[in-house]
Amino acid sequence: MTGTMTEEAKGYAAAAVRTVSWTVQTADFTGNRPAQERKDSDIACLSRQEDMQEKISGGINRTQVRVKKENDRLLTIERFLREKGCSHHVLTLLKRTDHGILKNGEWAYTNQPVMVGDEITVRVEETESSEQILPMPLPLSVVYEDEDVLVVDKPCDMPVHPSMGNHENTLANAVMYYYAERDRRFVFRCITRLDRDTTGLVLIAKNSLSGAILSQQSSRRQIHREYLAITEGVLSKEGTIDAPIARWQDSPLMRCVDFEHGERAVTHYQRLGVYRMPPETCEETFQNRFLSQTESEAGAEGRVPNVVSLANVRLETGRTHQIRVHMKFIGHPLPGDFLYNPDSVCELAPRQMLHAHRLTFTHPVTGETLVFESKMPPDMRRFLRQYRN
Repeated sequence: MTGTMTEEAKGYAAAAVRTVSWTVQTADFTGNRPAQERKDSDIACLSRQEDMQEKISGGINRTQVRVKKENDRLLTIERFLREKGCSHHVLTLLKRTDHGILKNGEWAYTNQPVMVGDEITVRVEETESSEQILPMPLPLSVVYEDEDVLVVDKPCDMPVHPSMGNHENTLANAVMYYYAERDRRFVFRCITRLDRDTTGLVLIAKNSLSGAILSQQSSRRQIHREYLAITEGVLSKEGTIDAPIARWQDSPLMRCVDFEHGERAVTHYQRLGVYRMPPETCEETFQNRFLSQTESEAGAEGRVPNVVSLANVRLETGRTHQIRVHMKFIGHPLPGDFLYNPDSVCELAPRQMLHAHRLTFTHPVTGETLVFESKMPPDMRRFLRQYRN
């Protein structure tokens, strides 16, 4: 995939309606049986159950029982769409949309049953926009775009969402400007998030349908993210950190490992290399160390580690600051991390040395596995150039 938007992508970027069709497959039914066979079998079973129930109760309306039990077991349009990942919110929007749900080209209710070979079409209209997010002409590196997803390469010093003190400098502002220039309404739905000073790949859903499906994938841990991390010291060749994370003393920002109150967090890592700083470089670095006023007031000494490791880190869970907290927990904090390793913040490492370099997920509509990669950013490469492998 390239970072240049194709002419085809530019053409559909202005569209406010997304139409998606699925064909019902045998595998969509429990037990992988054909729909009619399943229906006949279930009804026969229901009849036997109802005969027994009638003997016991003596006065039940057999037709009502049959309809209720049959509806409980049949694959309906609603259940089919839910299996595809449609949320309750999306289904509600589709019901309110003119011809929002079609079965074999005709408008349909969500409680209608489906058979193998039926074509279910949904029409998603984007009638709203994130009006509270100001469009701002900020740098935006588009890695990939189609009708349903947008993948961008986020730079450092850019928050993902607006917050107090950050209303015009976020990734959301940049994305809103990107679509405002194309005269398109857009709701900012960020699926994978990064810390302000962490660089790398971010996944954004372009409509409510893809947003619901990708959010479900995320909750099921089906979206895989890998990072390049520079840590202090000699990291073991590989390992897994399984340590729950919670807020640190009710801090709105900092996190810590807390085995009593924390939520489960699992990080896998593999060491890619060990780098040692030559004595002459180390001496020169300390002599020419420059700290900003903010860093000096925070008590940062600008300590540069003599030995660092480069690791590929894979997240199994997605807790706030997970990699930063886990690496500090095992004694290998990230250089430049002002929260968890403040003494290392210096000219060589002005931010945490962390980059989201690989993103793997299943396309929400086509089902295709997509893999994207991003090269190590220049500041991390400059940092490693001070060392010998």
